[in-house]
Amino acid sequence: MKVYIEIDGSAGEGGGQILRTSLTISSLLGKPVKIINIRAKRRQPGLQAQHLTCVHALAKITNAEVTGASIGSRVLTFNPKSLNAGNYIFDVSEVKSSAGSVSLIFQSILLPLAFADGKSNVTIFGGTHVAWSPPVQYLQMVYLPIAERMGIKANIYLNKWGWYPRGKGEIIADIQQSKLNGINLLEKGISKEIRVISASSNLPMSIAQRQQNHALEILKSYGIEAKTELVDASSIGQGTIVFILAEFENSYAGFSALGEKGKKAEQVAYEASEDLLEFMKANMCIESYLADQLIPLMALADGNSCFTTSRITLHLLTNIQVVERFLPLKFQVFGEENQPGKVFVNGIGFNR
Repeated sequence: MKVYIEIDGSAGEGGGQILRTSLTISSLLGKPVKIINIRAKRRQPGLQAQHLTCVHALAKITNAEVTGASIGSRVLTFNPKSLNAGNYIFDVSEVKSSAGSVSLIFQSILLPLAFADGKSNVTIFGGTHVAWSPPVQYLQMVYLPIAERMGIKANIYLNKWGWYPRGKGEIIADIQQSKLNGINLLEKGISKEIRVISASSNLPMSIAQRQQNHALEILKSYGIEAKTELVDASSIGQGTIVFILAEFENSYAGFSALGEKGKKAEQVAYEASEDLLEFMKANMCIESYLADQLIPLMALADGNSCFTTSRITLHLLTNIQVVERFLPLKFQVFGEENQPGKVFVNGIGFNR
């Protein structure tokens, strides 16, 4: 009789991250998982297009037996059989026409393919710059450089931008067989570069220029000089974004804000800039977004890992709880929720 690890999707932050992390670890360990109350705390609970694409992608990579894989489903069973490198194409629109996040799909399949036997090439179609997920530049400039220091061998190429609601963006990723090592992210070190990227698609470039100018004004008022990049982004849809990269001696941080109808360019710049300034004020090594994303990597790594973060979020605490359900380890968290803090763990040194 199959023994399923049962994960309650209503626990903690109660969103899609619980599903994605559960499927990722299940795929790696070859352990069946049953997820109940999927996305119970979201306005539209249950599986949506992006989440279902993650399920289909990992099912294909692992030859998994799956039940409950349908839009709106709140219960899913996933029983992986193997782990297979290869050439894959995943398209959110095959599930439902939407701008489901390619970044979150990539993060779901990265570790399973990094521990598969051989190199993989993956094309993902969907939303590349959408709400509630990291833009592709965040993966390229923040997440992957840190993951690379831990031993991950992967690259992402952005071929076409995809905005809400149409999506249809495209990324291509190369993922090679990797082994994870621990990482020390307690001190960020000296500031090396701040870069403001302002982009738009199928809109007057004056909007992107206004975004850039206002971000520079805000940062300069705090004594921060920044390099700039204006991007006229290729896309079938319309959209704007400000992405601010902060590079330090020992770490990277990224902050972004999206434009939308009726939202002034200056407000987009303000939101991204304020996030950067809040992070700088905390004087910690990594920002809250990266913190929860590193938890699976740290757990699987060989040796000790640690970081200081500008904010301990419910996302972070929830991801830790999910990982601890699968693996024989215990994270140490120092600090209160919504405050700066430290996280330590001795990884299991996973190897297939």
